[in-house]
Amino acid sequence: MSGLTHLDEQGNARMVDVGGKTATPRTAVATGRITMSAEALSAIRDGAVPKGDVIAAARIAGIMAAKKVGDLIPLCHTLALDSVAIEFAFEESGLRATATASLVGKTGVEMEALTATSIALLTIYDMAKALDKGMVIGDLRLVSKTGGKSGEWPPRE
Repeated sequence: MSGLTHLDEQGNARMVDVGGKTATPRTAVATGRITMSAEALSAIRDGAVPKGDVIAAARIAGIMAAKKVGDLIPLCHTLALDSVAIEFAFEESGLRATATASLVGKTGVEMEALTATSIALLTIYDMAKALDKGMVIGDLRLVSKTGGKSGEWPPRE
């Protein structure tokens, strides 16, 4: 058909067969941002959000989400992750979440890192929406990935 890996010769959706691939170390890093009012940001920073510790809840939610990607996104493999870590950085008008996922396996962990980041950001929204319903989640993107046939991205010069 078109050379797309998730389509068979007839154009039907399929899960890619990774059975013949060699397991290699693989890592992916993704990031995203949530912007909010100064009041909401201050409450999160000060631990004064009525629902509790926003950062702790967002970290756990992101890790849990990474472990469920195979159940959430059609045609993604369920992976035995070795590690998922999520870091948060306070910025001028919001918070940045950055997730790193890794394993030794036959397929990459980009979707796990992206999903962990997005769910961490959605959890921040849920925890702080009483303070600011106008928060905006954006700039979700893959920062880097290593391992597999395609190697490093972005490529080193």
